[in-house]
This record gives sequence, structure tokens and C-alpha cells, in this order.
Amino acid sequence: MTRHHNRPTEKTVRGELRNNMPKAEVVLWSRLKDRQLLGYKFRRQLSVGPYILDFYCPALKLAIEVDGDSHFHDGVRQYDTRRQASSELLGIKILRFLNTDIYENMESVLRGGPDHTER
Repeated sequence: MTRHHNRPTEKTVRGELRNNMPKAEVVLWSRLKDRQLLGYKFRRQLSVGPYILDFYCPALKLAIEVDGDSHFHDGVRQYDTRRQASSELLGIKILRFLNTDIYENMESVLRGGPDHTER
């Protein structure tokens, strides 16, 4: 059986991402960690196949991606599309939010919308 989650080859990268999270991710993590959201456990910077997801809830098979300015540069949208397709093949649903959603509409983000975007 192939191991899809938290492959050892990405361990160093995951650690670096956790230690250097952008502000919007830090703010969202402060509301997801310690089972604060309806008692669900979320993990941060979990690798799924060759990709790393910002936040992931195994019980719901739900990933939350926070899209900052870097996600709007050339090539990044295509990368995000490949990452999402790969995750969806494993049955993972992905919700995407902009940094501004985190800062200005946190309660809506925690409800999963209606302001969330799905690509």
C-alpha cells in the first residue's frame, strides 16, 4: 500500500512551513488548533502525495488552503489546480480562502462559506 500522507521525504519542508507560516495562516491556525472547531482535529502542513496542504482534518477529509499574494503569480494557479486534483482523487475536499477572508470574515471562513471559493 502506498503511503499518501506525511511522507518522510517532505518532513523537513513541512517543518519549515510550520515554522514560517504567513500571518493569515497563523491567525486561522489559532482558531483550528486544539479541536476548537466543533471538536475536529486539524493538522497543519500535511503532505498528501507530492503536495503539502495548509490545514487538513482527517475525520472530514477536508483541507483548507489559504491563498495569499503568491498564489496569483504565473504558474502557481496551475500548481494549485494539480494539487487540488491530486487531493480530490484521494477523496479530499478543498476549501480555498484569501488572506483577506481570514482577516475580515473569520466567522464565515469557519463556517466554510458562503464566501469561500472552490476551484
